[in-house]
Amino acid sequence: MNRMTGAQALIKALEYEDVDIVFGVPGGAILPAYDPLYDSPIRHILARHEQGAGHMAEGYAWATGRVGVCIA
Repeated sequence: MNRMTGAQALIKALEYEDVDIVFGVPGGAILPAYDPLYDSPIRHILARHEQGAGHMAEGYAWATGRVGVCIA
């Protein structure tokens, strides 16, 4: 059985849902999720503030019709 961390499971779930871009601010409790994100094909867009990352994800969803993901 292959074991994985919660952070790895999160990124695998995003990959399974065909997410290609996430918006976010690394730091604090979400920081461990950035390790498996480094090895993932998912592109990360750095925001300067959590609220901005949320707006970016929503704008992306409206503009593309795809899922907008914010991690902060």
